Amino acid sequence: MSVPEKVNYLIIGAGIHGLSTAWHLAKLLKSKGKGDGSQILVIEKNAIASGASGVACGVVRNNYYQPAMRELMAHSVEIWDSDPETFHYHPVGYMQISPKIMDEDISSIYEQQKSIGYDSVFIHGEKESFDYMKNIFNDWQAQGITSVLHEKKGGYANNTSSIYALANKAENEGVRILTGTKVLGFKFGNGSDAVTAVETDKGEIKCDQVIVGVGPWLRDIWNMLELPKKISIKDDKGKMHDNFPMWKYWFLTEGVLTVDPNMQITNDGKMPPVIHIDTDAPLYSDEDKSLITDKLWGIYYKPDFHFNGIQGGSSPYKVDTPADNVNVDPYGPDSSEYVVGSDFAHMWSSALAFCQKRFEGKSHLYKKGSTGGLGCFTPDNFPIFDKFRENVHIIADSNHGYKMIGVGKLVASEILGENSKLLEPFRFSRFKEGKLHPISNSPFPWS
Repeated sequence: MSVPEKVNYLIIGAGIHGLSTAWHLAKLLKSKGKGDGSQILVIEKNAIASGASGVACGVVRNNYYQPAMRELMAHSVEIWDSDPETFHYHPVGYMQISPKIMDEDISSIYEQQKSIGYDSVFIHGEKESFDYMKNIFNDWQAQGITSVLHEKKGGYANNTSSIYALANKAENEGVRILTGTKVLGFKFGNGSDAVTAVETDKGEIKCDQVIVGVGPWLRDIWNMLELPKKISIKDDKGKMHDNFPMWKYWFLTEGVLTVDPNMQITNDGKMPPVIHIDTDAPLYSDEDKSLITDKLWGIYYKPDFHFNGIQGGSSPYKVDTPADNVNVDPYGPDSSEYVVGSDFAHMWSSALAFCQKRFEGKSHLYKKGSTGGLGCFTPDNFPIFDKFRENVHIIADSNHGYKMIGVGKLVASEILGENSKLLEPFRFSRFKEGKLHPISNSPFPWS
């Protein structure tokens, strides 16, 4: 495909957000009689699903302590549910299994899920929680658990398959997708804050609107747009903190135990919900019984035929390097810096055995090889969905991205002038105004 001289809508990034926005924007233009998908161009520096969306675990959940995140995720689950076969989506449900320190948080999540009509079951009490899990898995043995939040909706999707499905939906609406096209910079209007053109390694593309959905590469686009590298943040006590770094990176840890996925069926022979467990019970090695940690820890896992095993991960690690000095490329398994090693394999395999007896003695079956990825996080670890420089809509997912397939629909509506109530809590102005999202007791930065 040749590079067009001008387009109405230029979307940067062919992952979950860019393609979802393209698909929904094309449909909205047509339904409103304002045009069609031929006005939209998606550019991607590598290939479709070559970034964070292509290495994502694929979990879809509503388990958030923050009310705004719960409402946003309920909307996204509706999109996943709308076409599960095409999206390669498995609506098996999701379980948050927690220790006493998280009881109040999880109870609050359940009550607010009820208030928005999101189907879930809450079990409280150590014996009650253990019995509930034992009724699902007869070999359940995790200790230090006092609550279970069982979301009946949600589940997981196969990462690359679902992204290609989105690409097909967008192309069927007339959207053009140009891969192998790298953004080099932007041109701005004379006397105007707006972007007039995007400079790429294949030439300049004039445009009326720009939509950015590039995941961990947002730092680079942000800098090209000459947006602030440091900001002021008002905390919950009203104190202002100046010169706070805009971006930080976390290293994501995930892997696969190469066993038959059917090994993880429930007592009644069905595929189980996605399991997420947090606990402060000591974790000991399944190999030599040495202590791995006596601090709060957490893992998630699921049987997955796409990965051909039991796939999941644990809490990410904060990258101490200043954001501008982090090497995002090469990304994921191709990186020489940010891939999981033997420490993760040992911890995660032992944690699986902590949870269920069927995983004892299986650590040698952990799939060797490079895996992992980087996430570009905001100061409060939650997304930013906002408009900058008059005509640039930025989707900064703060690594909540893959599950948020519905964000593209909301952004598409805003591009055409309809402000979204669901996106309002995620504006950039919240930092200066002190409207930050509440923080949970989870060991994960995105819960």
